[in-house]
Amino acid sequence: MEAIKFENVHFSYKSKEEAAKDAVFEEDGAFALNGVDLTVEEGEFVAVLGHNGSGKSTLARLTNGLLTPTEGEITVLGLDAKDSKKIFDLRKQVGIVFQNPDNQTVASIVEDDIAFGPENVGIKREEIGERIDFALQAVGMEQFRHATPNRLSGGQKQRIAIAGVLALKPRIMILDEATAMLDPRGRKEVMDVVLRLNREEKITVLLITHFPEEAMLADRAIVMHKGRIVMQGKPADVLAKEEELKKYSLALPRALRVCRGLSAGGVKTQDSMAAEDVANDIVSSLKTNPKISVIPQKKGAGTGLECLEDENPDVGRVLCENLSYVYNEKSPFATYALNGVNLEIKSGDFFGIIGHTGSGKSTFVQHLNALLKTPSAEKKYRPQRVKKGAPIPPKTVLTVNGFDLTNKKTDFRALRSKVGMVFQYPEYQLFAETVFDDVAFGLKNFNGKLTKEEIETAVRDAIEMVGLRYEDVKKSSPFELSGGQKRRVAIAGVIVTKPEILVLDEPAAGLDPLGKEELMSLLHKIHSDWCKTVIIVSHDMEEIAENCNRAAIFAEGKIVSVGSPKALFENVEGMESLGLDVPFTARLSKALAEKGVVIDSDYTVADFVEKLLVFAKMQGAGTDSTEGGAENA
Repeated sequence: MEAIKFENVHFSYKSKEEAAKDAVFEEDGAFALNGVDLTVEEGEFVAVLGHNGSGKSTLARLTNGLLTPTEGEITVLGLDAKDSKKIFDLRKQVGIVFQNPDNQTVASIVEDDIAFGPENVGIKREEIGERIDFALQAVGMEQFRHATPNRLSGGQKQRIAIAGVLALKPRIMILDEATAMLDPRGRKEVMDVVLRLNREEKITVLLITHFPEEAMLADRAIVMHKGRIVMQGKPADVLAKEEELKKYSLALPRALRVCRGLSAGGVKTQDSMAAEDVANDIVSSLKTNPKISVIPQKKGAGTGLECLEDENPDVGRVLCENLSYVYNEKSPFATYALNGVNLEIKSGDFFGIIGHTGSGKSTFVQHLNALLKTPSAEKKYRPQRVKKGAPIPPKTVLTVNGFDLTNKKTDFRALRSKVGMVFQYPEYQLFAETVFDDVAFGLKNFNGKLTKEEIETAVRDAIEMVGLRYEDVKKSSPFELSGGQKRRVAIAGVIVTKPEILVLDEPAAGLDPLGKEELMSLLHKIHSDWCKTVIIVSHDMEEIAENCNRAAIFAEGKIVSVGSPKALFENVEGMESLGLDVPFTARLSKALAEKGVVIDSDYTVADFVEKLLVFAKMQGAGTDSTEGGAENA
């Protein structure tokens, strides 16, 4: 039976007259979906890939009746999705998890939020309790049953949103980038649940994702481009078509880049996402005495970082000692988000912050421009007298760009003009009627002496720097843009003031692969041109390896380790024990080392491929892995 059927579906967010005046949607601007034909069988698992703004989220919202097609027919489980009388029956059977969990949080207590859906479709009270237990266990959030959702981290909120849909036990489940904000362990746990529900309960799954590892779990993958379906087939076949992926603004998964880079140099390996399989192919290829060509690899934007020289050593520097922070102190909900953090981020660093969901990463970076303040920086602060004989509490030190953030007399407005912040969810910092006004706001706020022409020039430069066309978007509402476009506008609104420290919380989450590469190239250009220090929070270990010169691992509100990405990722077991992943090249290096082939790389794709080809050319051919005698490359 067909679970979902689209027949020549068109959808426009604007009337034809409005679309003619606004080219945000580029060619065929009237339509976000432009003649889509799609059939999904009941029980099928379909992954939807595509660049930001390609129509993926629109497709999801049309499927459960949140939107109505402009033209064409949509049938879901035999129900006409355009029939308003059938919408309630349709939504009882189609659950959707959005990109931003705040869009579907409705209650003040977690268990009430999860119960909301089952209660509204008439599930018996006793069964609702069982469903709450099942859903919380499925996403690993049992201990937060009585917590308040707005006091959870972004990743924890996303798990609760997924649990709310799981509790409905729908026949069709749609996940719109639902794991984008989760740590690697969280993503795996959620995908295990979704896969089990699909295989055992025969729930139809429509998964919108940018993670190739998730797409590989599906029965079928489809690629969307400018509102049309342009590719579909088995995920492994779709993800292997490098030239076509590039044409549609997507990129080959890093694991396949490694395989193809090695094959091009003479070390023949089959396309695979599994490190152990690739390692076996490499060892077998080395034994056949291949003809090796050491092909220079294209380096990423983050390699060969050069720090800007500055006469003032405080510019771009962060020094933190004994920083603690408690949410809802002196209440039943008191939670230690930070517990004695000590960290120095050096001037000129491109610094990464990694850690599991709820480890304190976002809380820490929000201290860097005083969005969260230490108690001593609050206006009403009065130092407490230490009782006679009591130990003196350790002093908190937090100095950012030369500003003392523990002193309530500090000029915090001046600090914020020098320390720019891009939030986890860009929607939180977009507010104006037009993109121009949103980007210009900070510039006008911090520098009231600029002329109208100077403001327009600066705004134009910032918008075009983040990859948007100024003339197309300047008069558009920022809320009409796709998630990836909103993120670009949010970044433009920060970099327009040219801060000396730029802090980004999950900057690439929700962006398509090429969008991520473009964003990171942009950040490195900013870093080399005028921004002294860049700090990024990320769950993507490949992103950290490719771009950062140093990184810190957070866990349970404390710092576990600080060092170069290479040093951190060498401890594969330690990273996994913290709920984190390592780059594919780190897992591959570990698998090769166990077979006697030791490659010393920095774990970027280009460096790993080049080092292994050098190894193969110099001494790898004919290597017998059982001897264990291979030397370091």
